[in-house]
Amino acid sequence: MQTTESQEKIYEVIYCCEYVGFLDDTERTVGCLLHPLQNGGTDFRDVSFYGKELCEGHFCPSYYYISEEEKRALLAIIDDWYLYGLCVTDIDLVKQYVRLISEELGEMPSAGTFENADLRESALQFFTLKTSWQFRSPETNRFGKYYFDGSQYMIHHIDYEALGAQRSPFDKIFLSLTSQFDTRRDLERAEALIAGCIDDFVARYRRLW
Repeated sequence: MQTTESQEKIYEVIYCCEYVGFLDDTERTVGCLLHPLQNGGTDFRDVSFYGKELCEGHFCPSYYYISEEEKRALLAIIDDWYLYGLCVTDIDLVKQYVRLISEELGEMPSAGTFENADLRESALQFFTLKTSWQFRSPETNRFGKYYFDGSQYMIHHIDYEALGAQRSPFDKIFLSLTSQFDTRRDLERAEALIAGCIDDFVARYRRLW
């Protein structure tokens, strides 16, 4: 029986540091195990493959493209380190959700809005699709909107023409969820699920305000 995780890299072009781990006994906070804050002031980051200089100066694309208000909203919605990590690094998923509910409401809800338990529950139903999406492609070379061919990566595109359909208004969300549709009926069911999430939040929001 396997008792440890495989040490093989899943994707050659994605950096994965082996020194990321739980920082607390309850396994709720994830961070750098080599950072001086975890080691009595001693900095061990040069032990890693990437080195201290890269660690100190690196910010992922979400740092620049997801707004402060959107990040605060995610923190209010998601209380799970794994799901939060999947969503905060998926720029399209976050920004498309905010755009869709904002267009329906005629305004962008503030981050504090999501501290309401009812609205938080509704938003969480949407972001939980990141781990429960029933139309997720089983292909191992797919990761969100990207697919991999050796050490190269490219953006995947859904062939709507083959399904006898127009490009979906939820296309970017579908790609974020690594979607694969075998029939037009699958596509329609997927669109209904996303629309249902948006409509549910809008309805709950309007009941409160």
